[in-house]
Amino acid sequence: MDVAADHVDSAKICSHCDRAIPSSNIDLHYAHCSRNLEKCKICGDMVPRKHADEHYSSTHAPVTCSLCNELMEREILPVHKGEKCPKRIVTCDYCDFPLPAIDLFEHQEVCGNRTELCHLCNRYIRLREISAHEVTCNGVPAEVPRAIREAERDRAARRPPPQDFSTRRLLFTIAITGLAIFLGSLLFQRKSNISQLN
Repeated sequence: MDVAADHVDSAKICSHCDRAIPSSNIDLHYAHCSRNLEKCKICGDMVPRKHADEHYSSTHAPVTCSLCNELMEREILPVHKGEKCPKRIVTCDYCDFPLPAIDLFEHQEVCGNRTELCHLCNRYIRLREISAHEVTCNGVPAEVPRAIREAERDRAARRPPPQDFSTRRLLFTIAITGLAIFLGSLLFQRKSNISQLN
């Protein structure tokens, strides 16, 4: 028991590195420690003097975001890239299109105004309002006002009838197109033969 007590009492604290060193080795340790190690002013770790600059640059030096080129502390870079960088890639809530965060608001203003048909009530709903609509939709088809139905009927009546393409006209168009492709390939082949001879 006395041996253990002597061993504990025989340790001294190095004034350079603040570590407990056996009393018998303290002078030798201090000479080596003060000559070869230095305390980092930022994190307090003991670093070999010859690697102090490397320690600072790899651990504490400010870094630049690869997306927006903003200079910041190394510790906050992951948070910046994941949540705050204006050029990080995010997706639109309405179309899942990936784009830089700085452009998201403007894109969603346009994209959210697009409409989709609700198959329950047969009305077109804006994408930005579709989740609220799904909660309140009762599935009853909306009655189209009489004035709108009449306007649609008038518009359909004023449309010119679709043109009928006769079979002869279609065959003539296909023949002309085939002839043009054939002549073009002959000219191209002739040019390539001439260029090979030169």
